[in-house]
Amino acid sequence: MPDPDLPPAYFDAARRALTQFPVIVARVELASVSENVTFRVTEAARGDRFALRLHRPGYNSLRELESERLWTAALAGAGVRVQEPIATVSGEGFCTVAIAGQREERYAGMTRWVPGAPLSQNLEEEKSLATREATFRAIGRLAARLHEHSRQWQIPPGFTRPALDGEGLLGEAPRWGRFWEHGALQDRERELLLAARSKLAERLEDYGTSAARYGLIHADLHAENVILHDDEVGVIDFDDTAFGWYAYDLATALIEQSGDADFGALRRTLLSGYRELRAFPAEDEAMLEDFLLLRGMALIGWFHQRPEHAGDAYFDETRRRVLAQCARLLDSPRR
Repeated sequence: MPDPDLPPAYFDAARRALTQFPVIVARVELASVSENVTFRVTEAARGDRFALRLHRPGYNSLRELESERLWTAALAGAGVRVQEPIATVSGEGFCTVAIAGQREERYAGMTRWVPGAPLSQNLEEEKSLATREATFRAIGRLAARLHEHSRQWQIPPGFTRPALDGEGLLGEAPRWGRFWEHGALQDRERELLLAARSKLAERLEDYGTSAARYGLIHADLHAENVILHDDEVGVIDFDDTAFGWYAYDLATALIEQSGDADFGALRRTLLSGYRELRAFPAEDEAMLEDFLLLRGMALIGWFHQRPEHAGDAYFDETRRRVLAQCARLLDSPRR
């Protein structure tokens, strides 16, 4: 959601960045403030819309951002509705702007705006099981298209994205933070997390990284990032794109509904939609509960790195769910 407290320096930086792109600007509006600061830009001549992102410093390197654009451009060429990148007037993917008074510089990148509304609105506005199942079937089909493209795409030289492998999820410096160090955890909860962390590491090692189950993934495929327009779905926000397990992508799509009464039906429908376009064998489905736990741990790590979200109700819900999953994992026989 747009943030009315965003310092004016970010608007100034956006306007300076826009002078580097081949767009005659009619209007600049704040679209969202999350990991990045995103503006909706309307072009003067035809009213075309674009997204300008001021990327958070220190998360992705310039090579990683450029690699993100290589994949989204390839997906667009394959007919997937994504944010098509726009180069600067000098032919670069990004420019750099300083944020006055904030002691930071940010990479600024522009893409075409993906029209439509996020599928999360369907989940909020439509309570019928049939509508919710249709939403998750669409997400499943979209995930299968992304993963099949990932499997077949020839990675270009120099392509660089982080790895959400065992080390990236459970190592000493996980991509989303050392979840077991969150200050709200009690000692016994921390011990439970660490024990589950060790067991999950063993399971991931056994599961392996064959090309059929591990590759380039979106890594944040929740319903806010899936856009519906004219009965066609698209996907935005590839900021977390990484090399990882395809099942982890499905866990990111499912986790926010994991406490809902109809979660079992939504999970089945998502997998059914996925399997319409791509195989998802029983041994992969058997690991899905582990990947839901891994995503929950990552979310705790995300909160750990952002103390400004202390007291967030979603964190409390996530902690309860993750600790219960840890207990079940440790009580379960080794698969």
